[in-house]
Amino acid sequence: MTEGRFRYIDPATYNLSASKPWSKVDADVTSFSRTDTPAKVYDIRGREAEFSSVDTAGFAVYNHPAKERLFVDDSAIRGGYYDEIEALLRKKLEEGDKIRKITIFDHTIRRRRKDAPRQPVQQVHIDQTPQSAEARVRRHVSDPAEVEDLLSRRYQLINVWRPIENAASDFPLAVIDWRTTKPDDLVKVDLLYPKRVADGSETNGNGQQDDDDDRGKEKLADESTHKSTEGYEVKGETYAVAPSQDHRFYYYKDMTPDEVMFIKCFDSRSEGQPKGQKGIAALTPHTAFEDPNTPKDAPGRQSIEVRCLVFYDD
Repeated sequence: MTEGRFRYIDPATYNLSASKPWSKVDADVTSFSRTDTPAKVYDIRGREAEFSSVDTAGFAVYNHPAKERLFVDDSAIRGGYYDEIEALLRKKLEEGDKIRKITIFDHTIRRRRKDAPRQPVQQVHIDQTPQSAEARVRRHVSDPAEVEDLLSRRYQLINVWRPIENAASDFPLAVIDWRTTKPDDLVKVDLLYPKRVADGSETNGNGQQDDDDDRGKEKLADESTHKSTEGYEVKGETYAVAPSQDHRFYYYKDMTPDEVMFIKCFDSRSEGQPKGQKGIAALTPHTAFEDPNTPKDAPGRQSIEVRCLVFYDD
């Protein structure tokens, strides 16, 4: 066990009736203030069997070395590593034999160094809300007829998280057991992306090509415009999390590149959903945190998270 200080949305600093909170994807900037709350963090290592299904606590951990090791070639990630992740999901998910299809729509590489466009996120959050999960299905499944069929069945949105190159001792990932959360803890937040024009096959309103794909195109944000929303657009919705003494944090101490964590962001059959089942975990609040036991010479944390839509037969 260790201890940390966790950054939550501060309930005293936003007014939902006045405006919706927002957060930027490319900078640690929000329209709301945050509060630091101390909490104990329990080590999963040696207790992996207790966390082998995302349906229980919302997350699961596995020892599963990847063939891809460098994670510097975007085509290699989208090719071989995506295939590895799909095979792992089919193997490890509790109802893997009922999976109809898996759509991997995004990945993010984070490196804790000054020149990295994506840093470890130090705020307790969930990547998707039910509305944004459905929007992801509509955005990433091309056949409209298939979309409605898939939405009528069980589907999940799961992140597959893995350290890169070295153990994640520096700013490790902490997760909250879903069973220690309640709906009132969750606050919907608009996720702002920088507007951009890319070299894809679609055309934006200015007659310029835009492939609507942000992977591998991240850039460092301009610090002089951090507080401005000009040049940004809403392209997602996440949950910020309000503090609670009930939350129980876990981490996988010194998690290595040979180990992975499944983080459930949404499940249409989870408790609380219209077709949900009692006891099935809905989501996983998570965050990077500063572990006071991390050695001073530990290398900066590097990680990759792959975001996956998992569709079932029923």
